[in-house]
Amino acid sequence: MSKLLQRLSDATRSGVFRASRADDIVEATRGSALDVVRVPAASDPIGALATALAFPAWFGGNWDALEDALSDLSWRPAKGRVLILEGVAPGDDAGILVDVLRAAADHWAAQRVPFFAVLLDPQNKLSLPALYREA
Repeated sequence: MSKLLQRLSDATRSGVFRASRADDIVEATRGSALDVVRVPAASDPIGALATALAFPAWFGGNWDALEDALSDLSWRPAKGRVLILEGVAPGDDAGILVDVLRAAADHWAAQRVPFFAVLLDPQNKLSLPALYREA
C-alpha cells in the first residue's frame, strides 16, 4: 500500500487539502474501497458537487443543504471518500466551500470514516495544507 493510500485511508487525517494534480491520487486509490469522485470546475460549486455525487431529490441547493448532504452520503456506501475538486478559485465562495468541506470531514472523522476533499491548485494559490509532498 502506498503512503498516499495509507493517508487517504486514515480517518484521523481527514480534512481539506490542496494538490497540484489528480493523477497521483487516482492512481494511489485505484482498486481501493474508497469512493473517489472528481468534481469538474464550475461557476456553481454546489451544483457541481450535487451532480458529481448524484445527490438525491431532497437536496436543497444551498450551503446548508450541501453540508447536510455531505454529512449523509447514504446513497454512496463506501469505506471512505476522496473528493477531487477542480478549478476552485480563491474568494468568498471558496472560503465557504472549504468551511463546508471541513465540517463534513470532521463529521466523517468522528464516525471513523476517511473523508478527504482535495482542491486542485497547481499554482499553490489556496491557503490549504498540501495533501502530500510532491516531487
